[in-house]
Amino acid sequence: MAGEMIGDLYEVLDERFRTGHCASGDSRLERLYADCRWAEGPLYVPAWRQLIWSDIPNDRLLRWDEPTGTVGVFRSPAGYVNGSTLDGQGRLVSCEQGNRRVTRTEHDGRITVLADRFEGRRFNSPNDVAVRSDGSVWFTDPDFGIVSDYEGHRAESEIGSCDVYRIDPAGGAVRRVAEGFGGPNGLVFSADERQLYVADTRAGQIRVFAVRADGTLDGGRVFAERGGDGFDNIRLDDRGRLWAAAFDEGVHCYHPDGTLLGRLLVPERVSNITFGGPRRNRLFITATTSLYSLLMSVTGP
Repeated sequence: MAGEMIGDLYEVLDERFRTGHCASGDSRLERLYADCRWAEGPLYVPAWRQLIWSDIPNDRLLRWDEPTGTVGVFRSPAGYVNGSTLDGQGRLVSCEQGNRRVTRTEHDGRITVLADRFEGRRFNSPNDVAVRSDGSVWFTDPDFGIVSDYEGHRAESEIGSCDVYRIDPAGGAVRRVAEGFGGPNGLVFSADERQLYVADTRAGQIRVFAVRADGTLDGGRVFAERGGDGFDNIRLDDRGRLWAAAFDEGVHCYHPDGTLLGRLLVPERVSNITFGGPRRNRLFITATTSLYSLLMSVTGP
């Protein structure tokens, strides 16, 4: 499926991609850094005005400073961190593929282990994480970090499946909330937190679940589907459109009704995306060796 190109960056597949101002930002990508082995997990930290991201095979977390444009090492070794987010207190919550756990970095730099086992068995390799407003921590657990020594440590799965989990904010109990995935990857809550979107890389799908009041999930219908390698992480903008890292097809933009509106074409294989900047209208993209950014007319949540 090919659409109308606006320059070399925007591909319009549905007129709503144009009228929704999705294709009216910068005319080119800005390359901020280009010396990674495989870049993942971008996270904008407003208090620092910095972008934190992972260079997984090199086992390091990097940071790009927005005021100065400089790049430095935030943490190394880093446990082969993949996805990270901030909790309600601004603390860094990370999925450590190599250590097979979910951790929180306290304000004084100490690292607290939030979860490393389910029913006594080690996780496969936690991949991406989201924190709900009630303090619960939700994460995906594919086997990407244990199938080889490239992004973690080769090992057998103790759990025997790739699922989605929830950590209770009160006692820290871990509950499996969704299963039946080939490779659960990115996840994101809707603005009202009544829905949870989960990308399944191996199935080439994005599924959406209804979130019950007790923190369990219901349903699990297919929201979007594509062939090939599927999707990596996903993000929503403030209009409810879903943006997805789609590997060799760049960044996909979906209307809330599931229609693919258009694409951002990126010169490298895309892994992850996130919104940031003081106005949340700067899209950061990790792609193979590089960190890119794009100032947009679209705003993140």
